[in-house]
Amino acid sequence: MSNIIVGLDIGTAFIKTVIGEIDSENKLEIIGFSKKPSNGVRNGVIVNIDAAVAAIKESVDAAEQLAGVEVEAVYAALGGSLVEGQNSEGDVVVDTTSRLRSLEIDEDAKRRAQESSRAIELPLEKKALHAVVQEYIVDDLPGCKDPIGIIGKRLKVRVHIISASETAWSNLGNCVNRAGYDLIGVWSKTLVSAMATIHEDEQDLGSILIDLGAGSTDVIVINKGAPVYMTSIPVGGNLVTSDIALVKGLPVEEAEKIKVQNGCCWIQGNELEQEVIIPSIGGRGPEQTTQYELCQIIQPRVDEIFSMVKKEIVRHANLTKLNGSIVLTGGGALMPGIVQLAQSVWGTSSVRIGTLSDYGNLDQEYRDADFATAVGLVIQNKDSVAKNTRQKGKDRFSDEKKDSEGVGKKLSKLFKNFF
Repeated sequence: MSNIIVGLDIGTAFIKTVIGEIDSENKLEIIGFSKKPSNGVRNGVIVNIDAAVAAIKESVDAAEQLAGVEVEAVYAALGGSLVEGQNSEGDVVVDTTSRLRSLEIDEDAKRRAQESSRAIELPLEKKALHAVVQEYIVDDLPGCKDPIGIIGKRLKVRVHIISASETAWSNLGNCVNRAGYDLIGVWSKTLVSAMATIHEDEQDLGSILIDLGAGSTDVIVINKGAPVYMTSIPVGGNLVTSDIALVKGLPVEEAEKIKVQNGCCWIQGNELEQEVIIPSIGGRGPEQTTQYELCQIIQPRVDEIFSMVKKEIVRHANLTKLNGSIVLTGGGALMPGIVQLAQSVWGTSSVRIGTLSDYGNLDQEYRDADFATAVGLVIQNKDSVAKNTRQKGKDRFSDEKKDSEGVGKKLSKLFKNFF
């Protein structure tokens, strides 16, 4: 099954699995996916191995049944407060002799500059996930994406290094392995979501991805096609649920159902008096309320989350203006009115839901914003899987050719000996 790619997104509320297949023309098709309740995860961090293992297996099993294939290995993502990003620079001379001449930049100089940029000290508990190149600078020339062929004396590279907690990484691998699958790659949750949902021109102009999860709100800022800042706010949709439960005196499970079925965070005129029935709890009979009243509970909390994100970006991203879009992903992006509220907080109309491209399959639910990470994992690893598949095909052909030549030589020798 070397042409199969599986993306696994282990969230606080749900675990999403997406299975993709690469056809003979190198096209990707989504052939299976699932969304199952998560267990053993808090704020994006695995806190109960056994519960998480069972939930992972349930999600992958459901996607397997839809796809009609057996999953052997997966790509997974890490997010939340245990994933961090920082900018770094590397600077090398192009001429490695003592003459310091201006030379044409080649792959070796490019590699040395990248290695220099990665020579930073990470905390002992952190492990590097990615080093994404932002730009190259040759002498005093403006930055470029690829310096190969340019003549210069010095080559500088700017990168964004994303690191993750080594403990969280180990627990993720342990869970996946115990569920019966190989973990062949770990990615940053917000990075793959951004690459899957933010268009190329939006990335160049400068855009923000806000992943509205149940346990945390993860953010990444993309500018000139590369990440420049990322952060995680330790509040999410679970707090909205808690607010409903507290105000209405409901169990958390019932409050979550009401939020999903009737919740909104921006009221339109025709929804002011829309009826919402709160079911009977214990000896208390059912209660009638309106969607407007429910919105009065939800909107302040979501407004607060957006305001916290905005404050962090303004304070730390060192960007005065972004001309792209604010893209919303995660389960919170499915709530009615979320775009209008974000537009109000950010003071811009350039806000949209991060829907995904069409990769086939009659059921298009995988294109929803809460599948951004799982689908992003599949998309980002498509080329490497396709390359490995082609290489295995070449190796198999080479082995068959050798076997065939070996048989021919043996027959030839046999005939020679006979005559």
